[in-house]
Amino acid sequence: MHKLSSPVRLSLAEVTKSYGRGTESKTVLDRITLDVRTGELVCVVGPSGAGKTTLLRCLTGLMPPTSGTVALDGAPLTGTSDRISLVFQEYSRSLFPWLTIEKNVSLPLRARGVAKARTRPLVAETLKSVGLHDVGGLHPWQLSGGMQQRVAIARALVTEPEVLVMDEPFASIDAQTRMDLEDLTLRIQRERNVSVILVTHDIDEAVYLADRVVVLSKNPATVQATLDVPLGVDRDQIHTRQDQRFVDIRTNILELIRETQLRDQAEKSTS
Repeated sequence: MHKLSSPVRLSLAEVTKSYGRGTESKTVLDRITLDVRTGELVCVVGPSGAGKTTLLRCLTGLMPPTSGTVALDGAPLTGTSDRISLVFQEYSRSLFPWLTIEKNVSLPLRARGVAKARTRPLVAETLKSVGLHDVGGLHPWQLSGGMQQRVAIARALVTEPEVLVMDEPFASIDAQTRMDLEDLTLRIQRERNVSVILVTHDIDEAVYLADRVVVLSKNPATVQATLDVPLGVDRDQIHTRQDQRFVDIRTNILELIRETQLRDQAEKSTS
């Protein structure tokens, strides 16, 4: 089944988020509407301060919207769900240094009361899927940054989620490791048919990974554009990035973000 014809897994309808009350109220998200289909990878980009992290908090149930609805398979999402997992940017803060890798990854299973007899093979299988089959007995501080982020991804995957949300997951990693983890994300997404929503500041990363790229405006955030990325399933770091379609989509996104930044600067200068 083509991804764009697959069922909608997660949807946002007219989602608005404001902080404060009365004259002190500030709207961060303004009527965001977005559908993410089963097995689809959607990247969200936008200028700094556009509200991307607030958007992730709303769509994962960590924060209720002020108005509008978030739905998982058509049912309203009123809180966090076992079917949604989140990977944070700061892997070093999300892993517990005093626990082994195996115990870090098993935490979500233990929290749900999964039996030890089931937990150990699930953890082993998930670590193997992210290329870390032999590090279960080590501690996070014994691993490189890239390996620690693989552990964080494994912990998000061990519960076999239907939706994987990633908040700038590769921002703190060197360029070569970043490329390796991008390819890992694509492989996992294909193998598990999981819906992925990934927020990034890196436009090239967004185009390389995504089936669709959502471009946010700023003050407050709205969906400025949604761009299809028709680059196929099999992508590689060299040839895909040289594809003229890749270049054209990247240029389009950069122009949209630049327009937003210039408009924001003009509004500030006249206020």
